[in-house]
Amino acid sequence: MKTKALLIDLPRCTGCRGCQVACKQEYKRQAEKTTFFGGPGYQNPADLSAETWCLVTYNEVLVNGRHDWVFGKRQCMHCEVPGCASACPVKALEKLDSGPVIYHREKCIGCRYCMLACPFVVPRFEYETWNPYITKCTMCAHRQVAGGIPACAKACPTGAITFGDREVLIREAEHRIAGNPGGYVHHIYGMEEAGGTCVLHISSVPFEELGYVMRVPRSPMVAHTEPAMKAVPMVMLGLATVLGASYALRTRKQRDNQPAESGHIS
Repeated sequence: MKTKALLIDLPRCTGCRGCQVACKQEYKRQAEKTTFFGGPGYQNPADLSAETWCLVTYNEVLVNGRHDWVFGKRQCMHCEVPGCASACPVKALEKLDSGPVIYHREKCIGCRYCMLACPFVVPRFEYETWNPYITKCTMCAHRQVAGGIPACAKACPTGAITFGDREVLIREAEHRIAGNPGGYVHHIYGMEEAGGTCVLHISSVPFEELGYVMRVPRSPMVAHTEPAMKAVPMVMLGLATVLGASYALRTRKQRDNQPAESGHIS
């Protein structure tokens, strides 16, 4: 099976947020009460959240001597070898051969290790609910199974989001960059980051100017998460031993400090 992916062509994005609305409608996520904020971004809401899995970012960037709007897009990157899935102790996150990283909420225990393991800071936790779960983009895996395409790609009116085979999209991205070297930076974000992802971005300005996470290793995150996860059972065993010994010691001290019972026979 060929791995599917998304190609995000940022110079084609007009900031309409059609993809953002389509995502909310597809997954029936609630609207959020937000306020305008200054500084890097200007988008509304300010960041990904438990209700917002796809976010168009607004960035005022100096281009050819004048300030201009350049839009970015934040969502799960669907790593080829996802650190979130390797960090999850109950396999609540699963990488499909077709590309998406999906979430099995019925397995989730709320440990939030996936949030720590994600180099792109994507998974969010439903802190405001009484029965919270992790939330994130699933690349509309259910739509793909039915022969469709992700809701964001279907909704985009300018062709800024293209869905297809990952290798084909990489060649297409390289073709666009080569055909307009002055209009694109020579970097396909996601092609190598974290060992490669299934969401690829091309841009007219350096990605760091759009707030993209740049300190991402080129090797898969599993190389960093697996050693930590293997240590968890030993840490928990050690903690249980220490707590057990502490409890036994405290109980013994309390017993030793109790006055001896005395009886009188008349």
